[in-house]
Amino acid sequence: MPNCKSVYEPREDSTMLEAWVKKYAFGKVLDMGTGSGIQAIAAAQKSNVKSVLAVDVQRGVIEYCRKNIKNKKIKFMQSDLFGRIKEKFNTIIFNPPYLPQELKLKDLTIEGGKKGYEVIEKFLNEANNFLNSDGIILMAFSSLTMKDKVDGFIKNNMLDFEELDKMHIFFEDIYFFLLTKNEFLKKLENKGISGIKYFAKGHRGLLFTGTYKKIKIVIKTKNSESTAYGRIENEAKWLKKLNRLKIGPKLLLFDNGYFIYEFIAGDFILDYLKKSDAKGIRKIIRKIFNQLFILDKLKIDKEEMHHPVKHILVRKGKPYMIDFERTHYSQKPKNVTQFCQFLMSGSVNEILRNKKNYGGKNSIIQLAKIYKNEPSNCNLNTLINSILK
Repeated sequence: MPNCKSVYEPREDSTMLEAWVKKYAFGKVLDMGTGSGIQAIAAAQKSNVKSVLAVDVQRGVIEYCRKNIKNKKIKFMQSDLFGRIKEKFNTIIFNPPYLPQELKLKDLTIEGGKKGYEVIEKFLNEANNFLNSDGIILMAFSSLTMKDKVDGFIKNNMLDFEELDKMHIFFEDIYFFLLTKNEFLKKLENKGISGIKYFAKGHRGLLFTGTYKKIKIVIKTKNSESTAYGRIENEAKWLKKLNRLKIGPKLLLFDNGYFIYEFIAGDFILDYLKKSDAKGIRKIIRKIFNQLFILDKLKIDKEEMHHPVKHILVRKGKPYMIDFERTHYSQKPKNVTQFCQFLMSGSVNEILRNKKNYGGKNSIIQLAKIYKNEPSNCNLNTLINSILK
């Protein structure tokens, strides 16, 4: 079989992956990181494979393979992972570089980043956008890459996997996985949501971004590792109610086990305080207190306002509270007083003092107690004015 031996010599893992390619590859095929071209050739030889796009980040690899591999089904392209890819595929083949990087990058064909798994992580975070609904990914990786990390990347990107084989070579195990989109991902795509990417993981929820009706969105579903019950449903319920009060990001869709809201491209509150001027800070803090006062008056406790660094975003001069998982009714809600605690904490206190936006700590504590006993609009404004001296 012809291959680019002078560029990259196929090893045992390539030969084993080739066998699985011959068994499973179908339709339009993408050979990501083609190297010697061994997987592209194996796929092209199958009658149920229509075409093969062989991609590699190194120009020399592509030029050599173009010259030495002659098959009408195969086209070659230089691309850093999916950087130049514009279409979707039935089969994606990936035999990534997976060794931890030594001091500095020496060999793109075997080193997958500082920890060894960075290239795989980037690939999996993008792969779904280039895989058809019924498509498959055939992937090999090493135990040196930290298998638990790779398993996590797979799960976070809503993929199911089957371990096809495991090969032991000297001091490592090589795993061969077949990946498919899970039913939740297919369900989201069937609702017209595109560009779905893993975004973040919390203690109780997983966040993904995507596009829905030309709007950038956040999709939130339960973190399978969490033992908390009903948090997704609770948050969606509260977000719907609070939207009527113009609080929180706009809820767009709620279904069993997940909900979707508008993505807020803004600064987290601490970052905003650090970079904004005194006038901007005064406006934002006042607006936040006004929203929290509404919640207090309605006997709604959001929780976690004593440390809302990941719970308040600021976009275009407007604050947005996010994350309502623990919101509940309470006879003594503490949204305003908890936010006072945050403003009096060490790092925030220093920021406000440097911006000349902070009154005396003792007076704030006394006024917060007065507000707590009688949460009136008058007491709120006295408290805010004391803070924003």
